[in-house]
Amino acid sequence: MSNKTALKRIKIKKRIRKVVFGSSTKPRLTVYRSNKEIYAQLIDDTNSKTIVSASSKDKDLKLKTTNKIEVSKIVGDSIGKKAVKAGIKEVSFDRNGYLYHGRVKSLADGAREAGLNF
Repeated sequence: MSNKTALKRIKIKKRIRKVVFGSSTKPRLTVYRSNKEIYAQLIDDTNSKTIVSASSKDKDLKLKTTNKIEVSKIVGDSIGKKAVKAGIKEVSFDRNGYLYHGRVKSLADGAREAGLNF
């Protein structure tokens, strides 16, 4: 990723974060993607705490595919199941400056199928 692209994503991220805020009843579901991995966290911004997290590096996922879109959907399903287990149904989705396309969309779809509403 070039420096110009990174600066553009950070600018979009700051614009999104002005609006999206997580509380203990409706936490923020934030997504970070690198070239190889994808990470998701449910964050309570009022207490500055991470409630649950999931990533493609988790050992308990037992990923059988190397397709990044499918891996993202599995991670979304995992974070959704963990959130429902913690008693959370509603979240605010923070795409973290990434386009809502590809891996980010796949993670969101997996979380919705697991029971999260956003």
